[in-house]
Amino acid sequence: MKFRSTASTAPVPGSRRRTRTIVVGALPVVVLFALTGMTRIPGTDVDLTVPFAAEGEGPTFNTLGEVDGVPVVDITGVDGDELDQTSGNLNMTTVAVRTKMTLPQMMGRWLASDDTVVPLETVIPANSSADEVARQNAAAFASSESNATVAAMNHLGRPLETVIYDVSDGAPADGTVKTNDVVTSVDGDRVTLPSDISDAIGGKKPGDEVTLGIRRDGRDVTEQVTLGEMPEELQGDADVEAASGGNGRAYLGVTMVAQPADGIRVSYNLRDIGGPSAGLMFSLAVVDKLSPGELSGGEFVAGTGTIDADGTVGPIGGITHKIAAAEHAGATVFLVPRGNCDEATSKSYDGDITLLAVDSLDGAVKALDARNAGQDAETCS
Repeated sequence: MKFRSTASTAPVPGSRRRTRTIVVGALPVVVLFALTGMTRIPGTDVDLTVPFAAEGEGPTFNTLGEVDGVPVVDITGVDGDELDQTSGNLNMTTVAVRTKMTLPQMMGRWLASDDTVVPLETVIPANSSADEVARQNAAAFASSESNATVAAMNHLGRPLETVIYDVSDGAPADGTVKTNDVVTSVDGDRVTLPSDISDAIGGKKPGDEVTLGIRRDGRDVTEQVTLGEMPEELQGDADVEAASGGNGRAYLGVTMVAQPADGIRVSYNLRDIGGPSAGLMFSLAVVDKLSPGELSGGEFVAGTGTIDADGTVGPIGGITHKIAAAEHAGATVFLVPRGNCDEATSKSYDGDITLLAVDSLDGAVKALDARNAGQDAETCS
């Protein structure tokens, strides 16, 4: 018997009708499962979710208040009279992101809410899993906490130092550098901030030896570390490279954070929050608690914005949702990164909320002080 291979095969009479009947008959089943919220038909590989995400109003937290009985921003190591009593609100804001939606769920968010429907890759980049994005957001949140402390201490004129937060398993520094070590010098040159250390290491190559001056348990010691090759998964992201004790090819393998050098300790106690956009409000809370007066003026102030160690405030995503969430929570003033002003004013809000334009921590403090004094402060217009 001979067989003939062809690129296409003519249908057997009646087969096209049967195929159409099967497909049409399956549609009500697919729709039924989608309407019930199921994301996959049981016993099959049929995925009912759509490649879109919905962004909307998320929760807002007063950085001067408490969560579960613990201060959101907790400052220790200061005399009682040095820690200022605060009132009012300095609220950080968030965006709620919904993924793994069926088509009816996505259409419901689009038609019956103020959510913004965006392509899924704007939330979870291609070739990244939701878990990877969550880890990246957690790292960005930790970085924003460190930057918030550094910016606040610089604003207040307080000294800083760099402490080892973590040592990666199997990294060049593993077994030599320890968690809670304070790094005071690199090859004899004094260092203060994590960027000083990453810059010093960035001038070296794998295989070079570096001498670290360290203060450990109250004693000054020196440790020699032979630098390794920057892992491929860390290459290309300057922030990650710097936070890992490297800047380019050379790699130390530690996570470093700046902390006050005068015994003050600042901890941030929000959990399950990701991303860098809380930086400005965290920094303002630290400044408010360590300086006389009340930045809020007793009002409900909210805001958002990334913050660099030098106090620069950067734009964020979802600004209109954050403003709406803050207004619904009772805010009358919202601090908007200047780069978000056009987007922030593209929408009208339910009440009368003042949008102050800021581009630095110093500028945010000045804007709030001016408002408290009854003076004009720059607004988004």
